[in-house]
Amino acid sequence: MDEATFYHWLVIAWMALAAATFVVLFFVTAPYGRFTRNGWGPKISARWGWILMETPVLITFLTLYGISDRKSSPVSLVLLMFWIAHYVHRSLIYPFRVHSSRPSITVSVIALGAIFNVGNGYLNGRGLFTLGTGLPTSWLWDPRFLIGAILFWVGYALNQHSDKVLIGLRANGTSGYKIPYGGAYKFVSCPNYLGEMVEWAGWAIACWNLGALAFFVWTVANLAPRAIKTHRWYREEFPDYPSERKALLPYIV
Repeated sequence: MDEATFYHWLVIAWMALAAATFVVLFFVTAPYGRFTRNGWGPKISARWGWILMETPVLITFLTLYGISDRKSSPVSLVLLMFWIAHYVHRSLIYPFRVHSSRPSITVSVIALGAIFNVGNGYLNGRGLFTLGTGLPTSWLWDPRFLIGAILFWVGYALNQHSDKVLIGLRANGTSGYKIPYGGAYKFVSCPNYLGEMVEWAGWAIACWNLGALAFFVWTVANLAPRAIKTHRWYREEFPDYPSERKALLPYIV
């Protein structure tokens, strides 16, 4: 089996696994953050958990770019910057903005996340820089790229602002959970998750390949069930929680 065939079947298996994970996560909640619990192995701080879990995808993607023959392609360079913007922040900046130092993420979640991220980095990096159809410079003004780029940066901004609101709830050194207000929290309980979904939907459109689509499918499969459970948790934890808020999509879900 050559790599192109392997890649094709891996993408199919990856999306099938995402569909199964989507169903499972409505019954089993990943044990990190507010849902941390015993029985899933040792726990470490969220800061080091995020670093260990997210840096593999950054390293994998950069390595595949570095060994490709499309390094000088303007499209490759632009999309590389998109990826770096998200993952440098997620793996090397965001962890040091988090105020909590308590053990709140299990080693099992970190290991599974790191394995997923290596696979995701491979599917996106190899598909974009080697195995997928090379995109000409004219792709940068193709409507699909422009729409995808707009969605990516809108989602990125929404995710960043929403995280900032959550981080600000503990800026004075307090612990525990509070009701977030401001920005898109007026409409939904998890605009940070919505931002990531919009971001990677934009990425899938801008890249226009199956590896990028698989990433978007996984993002929805992972975050949509968690958003619904987080919304339910807020409503159970806080009697005065705003009744007009939805979980993920304004006025809908």
